[in-house]
Amino acid sequence: MNRTVNTVLALLGAALAFGQAQGQTFPSKPIKIVIPFVAGGASDIVGRAIGSKFQEILGQPAVVENKPGANGAIAAEFVAKAEPDGYTVLVGSIGVFSINQALFKELRYNALRDFAPITLAVTTPNVLITRPDLPATSMKELVDFAKKNPGKISYCSSGTGSSDHLTGEVFKQTAGIFAVHVPYRGGAACQVDIMGSQIDLSFQNLGAVTNYIKGGKMKALAVTAATRNPALPNVPTTAEAGFKDMVVTSWQAAAAPAKTPREVVMKLNDVMVKTLRSPDVRERMNAIGFDVVAGTPEEFGQFMKAEVERWTKAVERGGIKPD
Repeated sequence: MNRTVNTVLALLGAALAFGQAQGQTFPSKPIKIVIPFVAGGASDIVGRAIGSKFQEILGQPAVVENKPGANGAIAAEFVAKAEPDGYTVLVGSIGVFSINQALFKELRYNALRDFAPITLAVTTPNVLITRPDLPATSMKELVDFAKKNPGKISYCSSGTGSSDHLTGEVFKQTAGIFAVHVPYRGGAACQVDIMGSQIDLSFQNLGAVTNYIKGGKMKALAVTAATRNPALPNVPTTAEAGFKDMVVTSWQAAAAPAKTPREVVMKLNDVMVKTLRSPDVRERMNAIGFDVVAGTPEEFGQFMKAEVERWTKAVERGGIKPD
């Protein structure tokens, strides 16, 4: 019996020593940041910002890889199955870390089981945008237009199960209108077709489209927040527009594969928090409508669990199904 106990203690000690050694030597090569959507969207913007100071702070660069598809599930599964050594991390959205879990019954990863949380990076409301030539300047006018043109209105999203998809579904249910859902492999592609007047409307992360709105390339009718956003002070909230239950906050976060050593997770958290809180990065994020959070792994883990529970109830209550 004593020999068995001693063996177990020796193995635990060796594992602890190995983890500490990894933490001390990490990183010794570039770190891959996997983005689950096409370049140009909110996750891509945040992921590249997070990795911008890795070389300066850690002495090794961040290499960004876009791996879009299945509302981020392809990239999430890839990272979940990667070696848990800290050299492959995922920067993804509310959809990847919570809504997918609620919406898809045969998801090939489990956000709560398969990831080691690093940090909740930023939050942002969604904003209702339309093609620049749509004859509506308010949510009420948009609803009237949709009712006068039944079956002819389309809305795009960054993928089935994304926050912009579910916000669009809630809008349709609340307003009593019909609009065809067109899912893309990321918000950037959806935004391009809005600006090209090939799609009528969308609920996109405010931080990803602020500059387009200010440049007149698309119209903004409302933000899905409790108060107006400083980045777009003249755009009313959904509550002001008559849709008081449409408050939706989207977010971006970072995680590593489960079983990544604690020491490595904390090094990644440290560099990401320092980067996000640095004056130049924070100013850049705030200017386009992102609020920097940059908290602890534990805080993000608790937040992610609460979001999975919230969206599971929302999907069940609304009877929302994947397209």
